[in-house]
Amino acid sequence: MGLNDPKWGSKNGGPPDLDELLRKLNAKVASLMGGKGGKGGDGKNSGPGMPKMNGGGIGLVVAIVILIWLSSGFYIVDASQRGVVLRFGKMVETTEPGPRWHIPYPIETVEIVNLSEVRTVEVGYRDNVKNKIPKESLMLTEDENIIDIQFAVQYTLSDPAEYLFNNRNPDENVRQVAESAMREVVGKNKMDFVLYEGREQVAAAATKLIQDILNRYKSGIQISKLTMQNAQPPEQVQASFDDAVKAGQDRERQKNEGQSYANDVIPRASGTAARLIQESEGYKQSVIANAEGDASRFKQILVEYEKAPVVTRERMYLDTMSQIMGNVSKVMVDQKAGNSLLYLPLDKLMETSRAPVPVADVSSSNKTEPPSSQSNDNNAAQRARDSLLSRDREAR
Repeated sequence: MGLNDPKWGSKNGGPPDLDELLRKLNAKVASLMGGKGGKGGDGKNSGPGMPKMNGGGIGLVVAIVILIWLSSGFYIVDASQRGVVLRFGKMVETTEPGPRWHIPYPIETVEIVNLSEVRTVEVGYRDNVKNKIPKESLMLTEDENIIDIQFAVQYTLSDPAEYLFNNRNPDENVRQVAESAMREVVGKNKMDFVLYEGREQVAAAATKLIQDILNRYKSGIQISKLTMQNAQPPEQVQASFDDAVKAGQDRERQKNEGQSYANDVIPRASGTAARLIQESEGYKQSVIANAEGDASRFKQILVEYEKAPVVTRERMYLDTMSQIMGNVSKVMVDQKAGNSLLYLPLDKLMETSRAPVPVADVSSSNKTEPPSSQSNDNNAAQRARDSLLSRDREAR
């Protein structure tokens, strides 16, 4: 009965009669059970006192209440979830996906844990890399330099029971462990390695260390990925660091230029060395072959020399002198016969006869030479003949 019911209260405006309301309720329940409203077990009115329900009605109500209470224990676990059943706060079992049932509250309760959900924890910043947390991001390297690192850690759950009972604040636990592990890894490496060459190695080493620490804590957390968002020197020394980076780049450039020059010079030097080695090998083979040939020729000459020593000796002398005097411009004449010898410039005459005379020069000389020069040559030749005749007479 609502508060706006016109029958609310008695005729004098007082509150409704509670006994009357209970009698009406009892009658409705009895009618549902097949009885008669307002009657007791003997069919008579129960009087103005508290109505008494029969045993069947009370049992039905109790059965309905028990049925509703038991039905509240049904629950469904999705494929990506696990259910942890707690009996008076103590874990009883972990349920797999599907429809499940447990003893209803307050005896047992169920905690549903999502294992496939990827959770993210940010270290050194919040929501944006520009929103830095210096307390977390500033770290010291092995060479005593300070760097500013922001990174994010993504994780899933591997054991729902350990996750529920061994973690008070899982995200904060992961953040603190990640910060501690990263500080240890950074402290074992130099600044250039952390900022440039070894960022992937640093991230991999930090991920492994974080997972080892969480496993020792039995946190039920599985690290899936560590992402380096930013790694740079502090803003206060950024300009000086840029200068150092430029100097390092110049050093690398000069090293590359030197290496390029070495790559150009070394192959050529190697080729030259190989050529010299081959030439020396060829010279060696040539000397050996010549020596073997000379030895063989000497043996042959020795055989002939033993047969005719004088003839062989003379022959060897003449061959040797012909080889020696073949390129000499001097002329030697034997005077044993007693004949006269004209000391003429035979060497100059031989050179003149050997040197080719250009046609143009000869023609020009013939045209421009005056008759006096020709007469002088004729006179010189005549004087030479006269001198020759006079010497011949003296010799006789």
